[in-house]
Amino acid sequence: MKGLYFQQSSTNEEITFVFQERENLPITEDNFVKLQVKACALSQINTKLMAEMKMKKDFFPVGREIAGIVLEGILPLDSEDPGLCEVVRVHEHYLVHKPEKVTWTEAAGTIRDGVRAYTALHYLSHLSPGKSVLIMDGASAFGTIAIQLAHHRGAKVISTACSLEDKQFLERLRPSIARVIDISNGKVHVAESCLEETGGLGVDIVLDAGVRLYSKNDEPAVKLQLLPHKHDIITLLGVGGHWVTTEENLQLDPPDSHCLFLKGATVAFLNDEVWNLSNVQQGKYLCILKDVMEKLSTGVFRPQLDEPIPLYEVKVSMEVVQKNQGRKKQVVQF
Repeated sequence: MKGLYFQQSSTNEEITFVFQERENLPITEDNFVKLQVKACALSQINTKLMAEMKMKKDFFPVGREIAGIVLEGILPLDSEDPGLCEVVRVHEHYLVHKPEKVTWTEAAGTIRDGVRAYTALHYLSHLSPGKSVLIMDGASAFGTIAIQLAHHRGAKVISTACSLEDKQFLERLRPSIARVIDISNGKVHVAESCLEETGGLGVDIVLDAGVRLYSKNDEPAVKLQLLPHKHDIITLLGVGGHWVTTEENLQLDPPDSHCLFLKGATVAFLNDEVWNLSNVQQGKYLCILKDVMEKLSTGVFRPQLDEPIPLYEVKVSMEVVQKNQGRKKQVVQF
């Protein structure tokens, strides 16, 4: 039985995906189950986090968001089994039941983005009805789920579009978005648009998709990609607002901190792996997984899924995902 693994080069810069023959699964221990995989979603691998956690192996398993015959869930970060395999061994604490009306691909393709959206909007920014939320890059697979969760909670949603296709997609969403800010030409000022939309008060919650830390002249060209400057985010944030960032190397200068202090605002870092790094909040994690499945079943979550991928094409697809070149969620169907 083969599974997909990845191997890093000696410089930790390049990743190679390979199929390897797996040994038979060990005898199932207490609280572990064998799961026949029906679908597995593909997501970027955070090699930097693995290195910081001293997770050193010759080959690392690929694929953690899986849906199986009876149960589905996200494999823990230190799992030795790849989700891209016919059968895996999983601890029951990482599994929840899949509703009958939810397909295998929908379950696998939504679970991770659903957890990220819940972490950002519920646990880090305490979203409540009537709040205004700016969700950057709302047409991405994660952005779409975050918008749907914010609408479900009764929030006023503003979003940015990185292309004409993204803008048209966001304008078709129902419930409708209060304002779609097209930043594809680089001429629209996000802060001005948000302040105009909120009557000068600023937004209550910002969920970014990365930020520029320096001026355009000092920032590497690859980093620019239509990202707002950190000063723009601070400017458009309202009093008592919450900035949830995905920028792990965020640097705030004293004037930035002083401005946030005057607004009584907070900055939180979105790292959805925290649920798997400690068992202290396992109960909350399982509640999130269960709620994501329920909202998928009732139509609150409507994920952006690409056409299912056969297993023999997964190496090429994973390379695209790792380079962050895809828009829709890639799911392998067994």
